[in-house]
Amino acid sequence: MLPAARAPRIATSRTFGGAGAAVDALLVMAPLPVTAQLFNRLPEAARWRELHARGAARAGAVRSTTLGSRGQTLAVLGYLAPDASPFERLALGARMLKEAAARSPATLGLATLSGGAGGRGALEALIAAALAYAFPLPSFRSARRDERPLRRLVVQAGTGADLRYATAVARGTNLARWLTALPPNILDAAGYRRAIARLARTHGLTMRWLDERALRRAGAGAFLAVSSGNAERGAGIAHLRYRPRRRAARPDVALIGKGILFDTGGVNLKTHRSMLDMHTDMSGSAVALATLLALAELRAPLAADAWLAITENQVGPRAYRPQEIVTAANGVTIQVIHTDAEGRMVLADTLALAGRTRPRLMLDFATLTGACVYSLTERMSGVFSNRAQLAATLTEAGRVSGERVWNFPNEPDYDTDLESKVADIQQCALEGKGDHILATRFLSRFVPEETPWVHVDLSSATRSGGLAHVGTEVTGFGVRFALELICGQDVLGALQRAR
Repeated sequence: MLPAARAPRIATSRTFGGAGAAVDALLVMAPLPVTAQLFNRLPEAARWRELHARGAARAGAVRSTTLGSRGQTLAVLGYLAPDASPFERLALGARMLKEAAARSPATLGLATLSGGAGGRGALEALIAAALAYAFPLPSFRSARRDERPLRRLVVQAGTGADLRYATAVARGTNLARWLTALPPNILDAAGYRRAIARLARTHGLTMRWLDERALRRAGAGAFLAVSSGNAERGAGIAHLRYRPRRRAARPDVALIGKGILFDTGGVNLKTHRSMLDMHTDMSGSAVALATLLALAELRAPLAADAWLAITENQVGPRAYRPQEIVTAANGVTIQVIHTDAEGRMVLADTLALAGRTRPRLMLDFATLTGACVYSLTERMSGVFSNRAQLAATLTEAGRVSGERVWNFPNEPDYDTDLESKVADIQQCALEGKGDHILATRFLSRFVPEETPWVHVDLSSATRSGGLAHVGTEVTGFGVRFALELICGQDVLGALQRAR
């Protein structure tokens, strides 16, 4: 259920090829324009200069040659524009890892010819790409491939790269990728609950499981409407808590995740093509969980909770139907319009329950709408907030992390499209236009007005061909963004200053 492969060990060195620093492949990011003297920092500098002299260098290009008398070491050179964005650095790192992959290196050297912040960023991008490349996704082949795993990274010393943070982010992203990639008959509600409990014990977190009986007592009718069609009664909401020493019980951050383990669409059944990959509809919960674990690993000086809404959306004699009226945990009544808009239903109750703990910030992740994919493709994800002053912080967190986001409007006049004649609110509109915005307006009814809230519509959770430094279809998008927002951009401090 959980990944068993070990991450590569990481060492630092100022030289490559000497005792203790020998590598099978050496990957070097070079800033443009490149001067010949910069290659003097590398072993066999003449070979690197010869590689560079093969033709005009352009940003994003990758070249390779061999070092040593018998060509035992692969040399990979990648060119970086002087104004390259973090996303471009990550994408270049992935191309360089792909160039090296044919040799299946067991030991990989990572270096940069840049100095200062640019050098640190380039090296951290290479580390992220290497750790993503080295992480195997679930495989259930009866005949195992004879693969040589990447066991060791030798990282250039003296750049100021934050190895502790980089490895924590990579572990979180890879965990989200692993969980999202698991088949739905493996990652069912019972199995997910066991996996979460094990991870909580390993990281010293407390965990509470709200099963259907507890949710019924809490009045969580929106969640229970979705879970009613399940053949098994294993659905529930997992509540995990991370508390550093001497911290108050009230959370600073509440991370909320949509965990639809398989989405048939319910009574409004999806077509085959739309349903095929719906085991990935739980990626929001994986991102929220992995982010909390990374915060615990980094011993972040803040109190954080995770709320994971875990169920399937199945077809059955008890499945919920259009035109039903259900009541959420905060008393809001909902007119059901379409059973395939189940994500906002389970999030409604999860947001309401999380809001009762009075967090300083609520941050939710969900593969919520196709409209967001149509708006942005899978290259970026959409963000929304009930605090307009956070727009710049959210965009900057996306830029710095390399997980790019676009801030969408969240204006109250959209609510007229969700007015109901028989309930407090409609679940969704009859037409699909602007559904990512309308879904956010729906969710806002379950967030306390006094609580700052950010909603992330994960249109980038999967992308054919991968994204940035991740070469697989399942990207793990969201963990890098969330950690940069919380730790790097200090979103809690920004909220405090805005007050």
